[in-house]
Amino acid sequence: MKRNDAKQIGKLIQQFLRQESLESPLNEQRLLDAWPEILGPAATYTSNLYIRNQTLYVHLTSAALRQELMMGREMLIRALNTKVGATVITNIIFR
Repeated sequence: MKRNDAKQIGKLIQQFLRQESLESPLNEQRLLDAWPEILGPAATYTSNLYIRNQTLYVHLTSAALRQELMMGREMLIRALNTKVGATVITNIIFR
C-alpha cells in the first residue's frame, strides 16, 4: 500500500515542537550549549549563562575579557544565532 501524503520526519518533529511551544526553549538550550564552542578557551572565565526575553546574561570573572566581549558583542550575537539557525537572542549583557 503506497501513501501519497507522506511527510518528512524532520518536518513533523519541527511542527510538533511548535505546537507544544517547545521550539524556543530547545533553541535557547542549543545556544547555551554552543557558547563554549563559539567562545573557545575564554569560555572558562564565564558562568551562570541564562536567557531571558531574548537577552543572554553572562557572568564573567575577567574584566579584560568583559571589555573584549563588549566590543565584539554584535559579532558574537550573529555567530551564536547562526550556529542555532534561528534568532534566539538580540542582546548580551555581561556582568
